[in-house]
Amino acid sequence: MFSSDENLFHFIIFFILLMALPTFILSQFVTSPYGKHFNSAKSGTTISPPIAWAFMESPTLWLTFLLFPLGKNYTNPLAYLLISPFLFHYTNRTIIYPLRLHFRKSTNNFPLNIAVSAFIYNLLNAYIQSRWVSHYANYEDNDWFWVRFCIGLVLFGSGMVVNIWADGVLMGLKSQGDGYKIPRGGLFDYVSSPNYLGEIVEWLGWALMTWSWAGLAFFVYTCANLVPRAVSNHKWYVEKFGEDYPKDRKAVFPFLY
Repeated sequence: MFSSDENLFHFIIFFILLMALPTFILSQFVTSPYGKHFNSAKSGTTISPPIAWAFMESPTLWLTFLLFPLGKNYTNPLAYLLISPFLFHYTNRTIIYPLRLHFRKSTNNFPLNIAVSAFIYNLLNAYIQSRWVSHYANYEDNDWFWVRFCIGLVLFGSGMVVNIWADGVLMGLKSQGDGYKIPRGGLFDYVSSPNYLGEIVEWLGWALMTWSWAGLAFFVYTCANLVPRAVSNHKWYVEKFGEDYPKDRKAVFPFLY
């Protein structure tokens, strides 16, 4: 019989996978009003973007640190190795990225309801990811662990570099003033949202590294959330810049979509 922890663990995985489809469908019609899609008439109560990002991404750090000592793999060095990329990403998202936004003096406020929704998602996701690595993962097959870890880490690292670089380009353009500009150079010559492409590749790598339903759920939901938003971003650029916007640029996947 499953323990209450196992029941909760599997229920959250099932719930995230289940919610991916309606999230994807709803996102075809509704674009969350933050960033370039900010609309003061539709956003309700707002907070500053640095505070919003630090708040909503924070569960991935503090909950992981709370749960890790409770897992049976707590003393296994491979568990620490495996969780490190996850924590590295969210250290950037929870601390470094909000600080970059603060010093770049981001102007558009962030809707509080979206920040709270993201906080809840990250709370659930942090639980299944950290619980898998610290408790349920099997580290006995060393050869297979190292194969999937190394390939996944290459994907994860490549995606994170792209994600951070693209965020920097966008923040740099915005800090110049005079409104939004067309980002150019690097992957921006191929897609409108390389920051989202980078994050999708990151969590594909994570799913491979963990080789788990938890990792797969994270990757699937990331795609369901970010691909439609990338398409919305692409349409926004085309509508705003018209003929000046590169016609061969795709939304998120180079040459494809």
